[in-house]
Amino acid sequence: MANPIVPSEGILLGRARVPGHDHPRLVTVRDGDVIDITSRTAPTARDIAEMDDPADYVGTTMGPVVGSLDRLLANSWSGKTNPAEPSLLSPIDLQAVKAAGVTFVVSLLERVIEEQARGDKARSEALRKDILGLIGTDLSQLVPGSETAMKVKETLIARGVWSQYLEVGIGPDAEIFTKCQPMASVGYGADVGILPISEWNNPEPEVAMVVNSRGTIVGATLGNDVNLRDVEGRSALLLGKAKDNNASASLGPFIRLFDGTFTLETVKQADIALNVTGEDGFELTGVSNMSQISRSPEALVSSAIGRHHQYPDGFVLYLGTMFAPVKDRGGAGKGFTHKTGDVVSISTPSLGTLSNTVRLATEAAPWTYGASHLLRDLARAGLL
Repeated sequence: MANPIVPSEGILLGRARVPGHDHPRLVTVRDGDVIDITSRTAPTARDIAEMDDPADYVGTTMGPVVGSLDRLLANSWSGKTNPAEPSLLSPIDLQAVKAAGVTFVVSLLERVIEEQARGDKARSEALRKDILGLIGTDLSQLVPGSETAMKVKETLIARGVWSQYLEVGIGPDAEIFTKCQPMASVGYGADVGILPISEWNNPEPEVAMVVNSRGTIVGATLGNDVNLRDVEGRSALLLGKAKDNNASASLGPFIRLFDGTFTLETVKQADIALNVTGEDGFELTGVSNMSQISRSPEALVSSAIGRHHQYPDGFVLYLGTMFAPVKDRGGAGKGFTHKTGDVVSISTPSLGTLSNTVRLATEAAPWTYGASHLLRDLARAGLL
């Protein structure tokens, strides 16, 4: 029976903590086993992404068996990890971690509502109805930066509902921001963190592009761009506080590298499913399709890298989400917000399932292993 967490086909690249090694190991999956492919040729995920043909390298490189895939997945859950056995980590290492915002019409409208509500979730439902009534246009049909989009912009300004979120949603320039520092993302089974001050927050299920220093997209993975709606709603200048916190960026379970059967076109047609299950019995589900994105993955990558901005170690780019949960939790009109202990699962058949448990950022495992630690450990192991 196929494992729903990891696709049964394709060339997969990940990282694992393996007892007996001071540094994370690069791994792939073959016939239900996790294989260690760490070498001096490519000691980091960044090095593999920089190759001319990453999929061919990962698909042909031999190495020892770390353990069964099922066993590693089971041992990767926070609070249930046996340190004497291997477990999965985020599949990236030295790459920058960036994110695109407001790339789907549903999330665009919700960002406008957040701004107008000034972080007060009690006002959001009434504002939602008012703004939808004022717009009177299907924004999903607009091409950002087009002449038609600029006319809609003028209309909205005249009606007094123009917003900085509408600017990046239908204007000429995409929103690209830093989600977290290199080495700070968490992987499958880890806790994801929200700030204790937040009372209105949600998961953001997304596909993330893996891009090398030349701007070539070499693969994709799943991501949860954890968001604090009340913090960002108070002011867009608080975006860093709303987005970049301990354990606030999850990626995984593996990078699927592009090859003859898995391409960027596969990603563009993917259905992304979300499931949130709470300890209180609450359940939230939803599905969105990448075909509804307003800016193509290539356009978003081009907004991030070029003559205007370089990434010597490459980067990972969250593509944005169209899923903005509004299902009431805890009473009519209260909307959705996380509770600690929520299990969030994001899935699509071609990339598998990324699952994490929601904790306070102050209670999730602290980030203590950075790029300097990795490089020192690799040097001591003779891999640099």
